[in-house]
Amino acid sequence: MLGSAEDKDLVTSSAKGNKRAFEQLYRRHAGQVYGICYRLTLDKALAEDLTQETFVKVWKSLGSFSFESAFGTWLYRIASNTALSHLRSSNKMVLVDEVPEEETSHATDIGANMDVEAQLKRMPERPRVVLILHDVAGMTHEEIGEALGIAPGTSKATLFRARSLFREMTDDHE
Repeated sequence: MLGSAEDKDLVTSSAKGNKRAFEQLYRRHAGQVYGICYRLTLDKALAEDLTQETFVKVWKSLGSFSFESAFGTWLYRIASNTALSHLRSSNKMVLVDEVPEEETSHATDIGANMDVEAQLKRMPERPRVVLILHDVAGMTHEEIGEALGIAPGTSKATLFRARSLFREMTDDHE
């Protein structure tokens, strides 16, 4: 992973209480953490709050980070779990697999400039969440299954479906 040696030094210093080193970690990774939180919640203000909450959790648990995975992978997993926990606790997480009929009826009206964020917003909840957790946050199917309460095989099938749906949405707008 690019910068992992630098991250390791920063994590080691941060774990010893070096706030400047932690600030550097924050600056290096805050954008990606925010992106994960935003794509999971589709709410900018909430994503900002969850980004801050993620880094508070990271600060508190840096001493337990064992370098078995890249720091970024560990951090993005915490961000994903923080966002998912919030969605579950606020009853905002309703895992729906199908696109409502009204969503598909005007899909071609969006035009050729449909960006990734717009495509993600239009995706059904479960495929979108699994796609983000796997392809953005780097979680395994076992971790996704545990986080969402589904079998790893269901996660794999949902990821396949999500990627196919995403490609279809992209092909429809080119």
